[in-house]
Amino acid sequence: MSRRDEQALLERVAALLADPTHSAHPLFEPLEALAKKYLNQQQQLERLISISDRYQQLALEARQVTQKRYENSLRRQQKLSRISDGYQAMMRERNRALHQDSTHDPLTQLANRRLIDERLLQLETNGQPYTLVLMDIDHFKTINDRHGHDVGDRLLVAIADAMREVLRESDLCGRWGGEEFILLLAETRIDEARIIVDRLRERVSAVTITRCEEKLSVTLSAGISEHRIGERHLTTLQHADQALLEAKRSGRDRCLVATR
Repeated sequence: MSRRDEQALLERVAALLADPTHSAHPLFEPLEALAKKYLNQQQQLERLISISDRYQQLALEARQVTQKRYENSLRRQQKLSRISDGYQAMMRERNRALHQDSTHDPLTQLANRRLIDERLLQLETNGQPYTLVLMDIDHFKTINDRHGHDVGDRLLVAIADAMREVLRESDLCGRWGGEEFILLLAETRIDEARIIVDRLRERVSAVTITRCEEKLSVTLSAGISEHRIGERHLTTLQHADQALLEAKRSGRDRCLVATR
């Protein structure tokens, strides 16, 4: 029976009970009691439905509050994650910059003595063969004295860029001090090293910078020493330095191999 039919039946029963002509009927009192009980049960059911509806409404509101708190917490977590990621990226970049500063020459961005020493010690410890080259810019002091250190610095940067264009990825070139450079050629013998150095000297000699419409260029002198197994890298370096000194004494703009 539909709710409409129930309502119609209740109205009909109420009309019969309200008619005084039926008050003496033997079914009057049972029907009245049944109607009251039904109405009472209906009221109780409506209260239960109301309580259930209210409970569901409270549960929905609680879920909404919980969901909102969760979303807020998630947004805070995502914000913290972004901040953390940004901080870590900043720290990585800072560490990279610190490592770059500690291992590279600030002017030319070539390796500095610290990095060269670390690689030399590593090769020596591992027993790997290598050839060491010391290079010096010929008459660089004259350029500094005549044109100033700013021009000299420009020339050093241009030379460093030219060296990077010629060298292999495995080669490590560094600024050893002032106008002196060092070249570490791993897994390279003297003959191959000589070819690399000559190609490097040729490329550097083509470098020019302009100062007051005057074009300035330089040449390189170099000394080569091949590392011997069991030899300290400082000994190899000393031999390369002696060869460089001999190249400069012999007229510069040349490459000499260390004699053993």
